[in-house]
Amino acid sequence: MSFTVAIIGRPNVGKSTLFNRLVGKKLALVDDTPGVTRDRRHARASIGEMEFNIIDTAGLEEVDEDSLEGRMRAQTEKAIEEADLSLFLIDARAGLLPDDATFAALLRKSGKPVILIANKAEGRKAEAGYYEAFKLGFGEPIGFSAEHGLGMGDLFDELVKTVGEDVAFPKEPEELEIVETEIEPADDEEPVYDNTRPMRIAVVGRPNAGKSTLINQMIGDERLLTGPEAGITRDSISVDWQWQGRTIRLFDTAGMRKKARVQGKLEKLSISDGLRAIQFAEVVIIVFDATIPFEKQDLQISDLIIREGRAPVIAINKWD
Repeated sequence: MSFTVAIIGRPNVGKSTLFNRLVGKKLALVDDTPGVTRDRRHARASIGEMEFNIIDTAGLEEVDEDSLEGRMRAQTEKAIEEADLSLFLIDARAGLLPDDATFAALLRKSGKPVILIANKAEGRKAEAGYYEAFKLGFGEPIGFSAEHGLGMGDLFDELVKTVGEDVAFPKEPEELEIVETEIEPADDEEPVYDNTRPMRIAVVGRPNAGKSTLINQMIGDERLLTGPEAGITRDSISVDWQWQGRTIRLFDTAGMRKKARVQGKLEKLSISDGLRAIQFAEVVIIVFDATIPFEKQDLQISDLIIREGRAPVIAINKWD
């Protein structure tokens, strides 16, 4: 038995930095620009011997439901529903802002446990914000630094206290002793493909081609953020899917524009994340927009996939 934790907070309080630290990898893009994370991202996290599921979420804001930010908030609310408890991050240096109080009320309404974390608590500038966090009504906050790893011990203790030791440290069933024997394959024998491992499929293409919509249709759920705006997806998001008894791991990627049009550090990081997804995939679905003429960029993406030795699948979207 395991448990699931959602990381909640307004934009730019350090949610993705904390997510990466708990996962032990730089899975989520991190930048000083607020609102980098848009989709909810799932991964396996650990602190010491305790392992659990973690969900990174978009920054919460008070916005219109039909806007892009409103759809981002809906994704965050789904994460709260999925999780057993939430880590509520505030920026101790900036102190409490109106959005912090608004979404503290949202977390109380969920009725699920909340652990309050005063992030960026290193240094004297954060003292006032740390004590101000008591006003939120979630008890004593954990003084934390996601960037430097300060406060991990306190977070470990609080998680164990919240979920209980039986859930935090589930007893594993006794394993049968297996005697291994070495069998040398014949020279002309092909290696056996492991069907128990998830097949990795990356979905790539230009911005607004319909990559996220395609994945949502495949899995039958509004798992990924979609909309008419180009460039909604910023980092590669993995989604597990069961198809005919086989586990498939789908990777949604950011839209790839011509190199001359790429602007800013954040977009460069997004494209690098997409290229990495291609390198680790077995199959790559290239989504084309039938309403836009074929361009050199489409050919370059296809050529990269072939050079990487991946199996390409062409998907013509919006052909109706």
